[in-house]
Amino acid sequence: MTETDLRRRAPAAARNRDPILAALRPRLPAAGLVLEVASGSGEHAIHFAAALPGLAFQPSDADPEARASIDAWAAEAALPNIRPAIALDAATLPWPVAAADAVLCINMIHIAPWAACEGLVRGAAGLGATLVLYGPFRRGGAHTAPSNEAFDADLRARDPSWGVRDLEAVAALAAGQGFAAQEIVAMPANNLMLVFRRLDATPRAAR
Repeated sequence: MTETDLRRRAPAAARNRDPILAALRPRLPAAGLVLEVASGSGEHAIHFAAALPGLAFQPSDADPEARASIDAWAAEAALPNIRPAIALDAATLPWPVAAADAVLCINMIHIAPWAACEGLVRGAAGLGATLVLYGPFRRGGAHTAPSNEAFDADLRARDPSWGVRDLEAVAALAAGQGFAAQEIVAMPANNLMLVFRRLDATPRAAR
């Protein structure tokens, strides 16, 4: 990366973007607004926006350098359906977004305090949006693979408030905010996609 190139590159994004896209296609609305929370480098948002032109994508991140990377990738792609990145901390409500049809969060809740997951679920519920989470999870109190267990130990060593989350705890949190039972989609590399829908929701995104 040169001094003037603000684009960040995440190797994991290049590996997982196509499987995530394949899982998202039948689960996102055909049109509307997708708010991505913790967009990181922005590579996912750009990839999804290019593949799903009927949807508008609103990337966000709490880190100003991440937002600069997102906007640099967006400027290069020149896609009409991706909006400038906004500052958004999942744990801080209210969010600076008036409406969305879906909230997407990839690989965030395990590298953030539990309060970020709580804020994420509350924020999505407040928008009346479908909530889609992707990443590693424990099921029934147990890790789904030795690699996830080692990853969890590393995360907790770096910050005791981090760690691979229990699927059941996330589902209970979502149920408390009015979400229906989640759809669980098995993904490569021992990851899962969780899809939570609000049965009482009316899409409110500006089209």
